[in-house]
Amino acid sequence: MEFLRDLLVLLHFVGFAALFGGAFVQVKGPGRVVNAAMVHGALTQLVTGLLLVGLAEMGDADVNHTKVGIKLVVLLVVGALVFVGRRRDPLPAGWFWGILGLTLLNAAVAVFV
Repeated sequence: MEFLRDLLVLLHFVGFAALFGGAFVQVKGPGRVVNAAMVHGALTQLVTGLLLVGLAEMGDADVNHTKVGIKLVVLLVVGALVFVGRRRDPLPAGWFWGILGLTLLNAAVAVFV
């Protein structure tokens, strides 16, 4: 069971890297878009995050439901921005910075809460 948890954590990190990296490579660019890496990263984060919480709930570990709730709400907002934003070309600046900032916020909640 520990191996499965570690594998899910690794995939969760890969999802973060895809979402953040897909946005970060466009910071200096003139026309920002939602690329495939951002879409797949958001989906990977959602699925692996839910599986990690389910795995923790099955065991005897204490789950910080406040942290999980905050991360879920932030990711749902990021997911909505990504999925609606992929139809916009180019992406409005506020929309782009919202995706990038909320992705960083989600990582900060994971580390500090």
